[in-house]
Amino acid sequence: MASEAFSLSPSTANPPQNSTILITGGRSGIGLATALYLHTPHLGNNVVVLDRSDSPPPVEELTGSSRFMYAQCDVTSWQSQRTAFAEAASRFGRLDYVFINAGVAEMGEQIFTDLLDDSGELQEPDRRTIDIDIRSVGDSLKLALYHLRNDSDPKTGRRRGSGKGNGGSIVMVASLAGYLASAGAPLYSAAKHGVVGYLRALKGDCAKVGVALSVIAPGITLTAIILGRKEGQSLQDWGKDMQSRGVPINNAETVALTVSHLFGLGMKANGGGYLIQANRIQELEGGIAKSRQQWMGKEMLELFRKGRNAPLFPNKL
Repeated sequence: MASEAFSLSPSTANPPQNSTILITGGRSGIGLATALYLHTPHLGNNVVVLDRSDSPPPVEELTGSSRFMYAQCDVTSWQSQRTAFAEAASRFGRLDYVFINAGVAEMGEQIFTDLLDDSGELQEPDRRTIDIDIRSVGDSLKLALYHLRNDSDPKTGRRRGSGKGNGGSIVMVASLAGYLASAGAPLYSAAKHGVVGYLRALKGDCAKVGVALSVIAPGITLTAIILGRKEGQSLQDWGKDMQSRGVPINNAETVALTVSHLFGLGMKANGGGYLIQANRIQELEGGIAKSRQQWMGKEMLELFRKGRNAPLFPNKL
């Protein structure tokens, strides 16, 4: 059975306090909205924004604050991300929460449009959507777990990872397209399904090292990533036009509240996938798990359960 949808406001969200939060792709859109909310003075948080731009967001309450750090970072570069995470942890002592948010939309039509290169051969596809929306997510996950995990080696007693982690939370941005897909965005949909796959594959092991892993799956949200606007049409006017056609639209602020709320839930958020449409929120993963027999059938579900604890892969921890 599906969970009940709910709403959040600044007074009902449960954000972390006096903590250090790192946000990838945080110079605009959902990332910036999250940074601004979590940086609210009474929360006392340190906020670190990574983004590919060479300048921080032009927001005075952030750039003028000792609790804010900006680092230029190319998430498709391991070295760039590794350095940025390390600088953030050094600046504030450790990291407590990581919001893996950096992403792009579909980069043109890559499957059915046949372009030729200079030699007249079929041109190689543009894979930036895959590189940014799923490959770099794996790098961000690796770095986040390195800095957050709080477990120790049973043989040596030495802390694993950075050795400074006290546990914490990671929230990744998937999308409605990561659950239902979008016919017009196959690379984006595949990448976002991959983000949900990371959640399902890692949630159990993340719990063992004191880290809650969850995803948000926003539907259409008013940010600069939106494609298809008419020339000269503002984002707000485009949103009103879509709403008049029945399209559910989110504000970036609602998504930011959802991320912050999941951070505040701690381990209770582990394994959760939260769909956001028309500024309403609903947890999906629990309902999907409960409905397995409906879509797998009784026989296949029982076969799966018999073999799921077999040692098919080497122990990671």
